[in-house]
Parts: sequence; structure tokens; C-alpha cells
Amino acid sequence: MSREFREQYRNRVAYPEDREELREALMDAVASIAKDVEGSAQENETGRTLAPAAVEALRKSGLTGMKSPREIGGAEADPALQIDVLEALTQVDAATGWALLIANGIGARVLSAMPDEVVDEMFTAQELPFFAGSLKPDGIARSVDGGYEITGQWGWASGVAHADYVVAPVWTEDRSGVIWAVVPADRAEIHDNWFPLGMRGTGSSDFSLDQVFVPSRFISTAGPPVRGGALYRLGYGSAAHEHGIFAIALASKALETIIETAEEKRRGYVAGSCVADREVFQAAIVKAELRIKAARLLMVDTSERLFAIACDAAAPVALQAEARAAAAHCTSEALAVTTELIRYAGGSAVMSGHPLEKILRDLYTAQSHLFVSESAYEILGRLRLGLTAKAPLS
Repeated sequence: MSREFREQYRNRVAYPEDREELREALMDAVASIAKDVEGSAQENETGRTLAPAAVEALRKSGLTGMKSPREIGGAEADPALQIDVLEALTQVDAATGWALLIANGIGARVLSAMPDEVVDEMFTAQELPFFAGSLKPDGIARSVDGGYEITGQWGWASGVAHADYVVAPVWTEDRSGVIWAVVPADRAEIHDNWFPLGMRGTGSSDFSLDQVFVPSRFISTAGPPVRGGALYRLGYGSAAHEHGIFAIALASKALETIIETAEEKRRGYVAGSCVADREVFQAAIVKAELRIKAARLLMVDTSERLFAIACDAAAPVALQAEARAAAAHCTSEALAVTTELIRYAGGSAVMSGHPLEKILRDLYTAQSHLFVSESAYEILGRLRLGLTAKAPLS
């Protein structure tokens, strides 16, 4: 990479090198876009993808570089810092929090793994590029002169409508392995098929490629990163804290919402009684608070242990699997807590547009994600019992 380009990267966003200063800068960035993000929330929901104002806010905030390598102008923030940022943004708007999670996660993989010449080509604007993609391999990559011809369709590509690049895991022609193709988004066909129960604003539609040529330099394998530090040695554990804290943030918002309205809420067919005066409700909110705090602390602890080991070597599969199980536990606890709380909110809480109704829908949809499925517990259990030494993401 040329010296000129290194300087250009360095000048994009001035991320502080001191950890506490970096945390303050990232949290200030969340605060600076909160009004625009909150104002776009309903448009996200009805449009079934992130509204232009929310996309623009994210692009200008510098938050999309949170997980990118410092070598190319990113913040390379550790997981504990990422947890604080994602939690704060998700509580403003879930769809925007999820969009940041996806753009950062896929972007970190691409920008830490691709050769310098590819990164140079991607940086054609002042902002870091947006990425969308899928975890599940599909399609076929046929080897041709200079690269691959790729055909296939991929689902759950959150943020694909505003992505600059799509990342597609593709089977090789003999199906002996998987390669990762990085393709300009305008080469892909986006399928308008995102009509979910919740998380409607995430725009997680399918995309397809039809005999699209991808040069070899835009192909990645599962090899070690070419740049960056511990953050890129976490394996699939690098996504655990993101999924876990997304769910916890929604449960925290549900608790905050029901506490704010408790004084006004009355239950009963005649005069009714104030919900806040009921001892059962008083106990319920404290139990909810403790469960949320416990799950959050578990996620932070697991992520910090994972990151500490990755500072010296690639994270062991057992710890990656533990982090994934922690994320699944956070999601289960968040859904259980919110389901319990909504019982005290009355009939209005199940009506379309009520904050608690939306949170519950979002959590039910988030818990269907492969990363936080029940298989996370099964895989860790097999490791703990010594039945296997492998921990596949399945």
C-alpha cells in the first residue's frame, strides 16, 4: 500500500488511540446522530429497510469504522467498547443498531483479509464502504481466466439496499470448499422479499448473482488476516458480543419503557388499580433488571476473555463456542424478560405501533438467527463432554 494511501486512510476519521478517548469519541458519535436515527425509525419500519437519513447519519458518524483495522483508518475497537456503542445505538433504534452491527462485522472481515490493491479500490469516497452479505454458502463459483464466474442466491442480507459491496460465500465448482466473493452491490440483483414479523427496518432481503465475473483479487478464503490485531483472531467469536448485546439492549429498553408508564397504567374493568402499586409488579421489574444485568455481565466477561487470548494467538474454538453460547443465552433471557414484562403493560402494549409490541417482535425475529440458535448450547456441550474438538458454526 502506498504511503499516500496510508495518509489518506489516516485522515478519514481521527480515531483516538487512547482507549478511554476512543470510547468517548464513539459514544459522542452515537449521541450526534441519535436525533436523525430516532426520526427515521418509523420510515425504516414502513419502508422495510434503513431510511436514507439514517444511512447518511451512519456514513458521516465514523461508526462504520469501529471494527475496521487501524492500518486503513479504522478504530479497531475492542469488543467491550463495541458493546457500549451497539447497546446505545440499538436503544435509539433497533434497525439502525442492527445495520451498524452487520456493516461493521462484514466490513471487518473484508478489510482485514483483502489485499492492499482491493482495499485501495474500495476507498473511492471519504466514508468507509458499507458491506452486506450472508453467512450461508450458496451458488457455484466456476473457475475462469482471471477469476470466477459466480451464480447463486443468498438470504438474510441485512442492509443490502444501501450496501456498496455484497459478500457472498460460494461453493467451488466441485463443492469441495467455500470461497468468499466481494462484489460491487450494483452487480447484484436485490429481491424485495423481506416481510418479517420483526426487525422490519433492517432490509434483510435476498440478493443474487447471475454469472457475475469476480476477479481473483476480490476472492477471499478462510485464511489468517493480512492486517490488524487481536480483533481479527477471534474467529466467529467476533460476532458473539454483537448479537448478545443487541438483544440485551432491547430488553433494557422494554424495562425502561414499562417503568416510565407504570404510574399512569391502570388495570381492571371498573376503577382499576395502578400497576406501580402492585407488589407483584414491583418484584417483576427488579427480577427483570437483575436478569438483564447478569446476562450483560456474562457477555462482557466472555468477550473480554476471548479478546485477551487473541492478543497473543488465534482464539481457541472452545472459547469461541462459549462466546456464541453466551450470545444465545443473552437472546433467550432478553426474550423471556420482555415477555414477562409485557404482561403488566395491558392491552395497549399488544397494539401495532406500541414500543413494547415492536420490541417483542424484534426479539422474536432476532432469536431466529442461526448464530443464536439452540445449536450453540449443543456444540459447547459436546466440547465440554470431550465428545469432539471441533465447534462448527451450525
